[in-house]
Amino acid sequence: MSGTSTLTSANTVFMLSIPGLYNSPQQIQGFDVDEATNIDPITIAETKMGVDGFFAAGRIFAEIEQDVTLQANSPSISLFENWYAAQVSANTVYAATGTIIMPGLSLTYSLSQGFLKNYKPIADVRKILQPRRFRITWGQITGAPS
Repeated sequence: MSGTSTLTSANTVFMLSIPGLYNSPQQIQGFDVDEATNIDPITIAETKMGVDGFFAAGRIFAEIEQDVTLQANSPSISLFENWYAAQVSANTVYAATGTIIMPGLSLTYSLSQGFLKNYKPIADVRKILQPRRFRITWGQITGAPS
């Protein structure tokens, strides 16, 4: 089955590095059952239609929003807790870099200039403890065949 891509997500790998905190890449593990990570669509152009019917467009820069959803008992929760605590303690932000490898599609994505934008400090307490969602805002994501 050489050359066949699959939709399997179980073998997808997400690695994060946060210089000054986690200098070597850390594999994120313990994702939610139905949702591991998602990246919002971005608006890459601004368009305008003049009253005279003249249509124009231009490229715009956009932040890239990624949600990471982890089970309440994920071993990777501590990375996000430490990232948050370090920022509060130092009264600054720490930028991350990341890599997402999708073997099923033979693609690798490089993520740069990532900042922890939303932090959920505690799991919701229901019948069982609920997943925690964290949001990272990236400056750039580039993909390439792997």
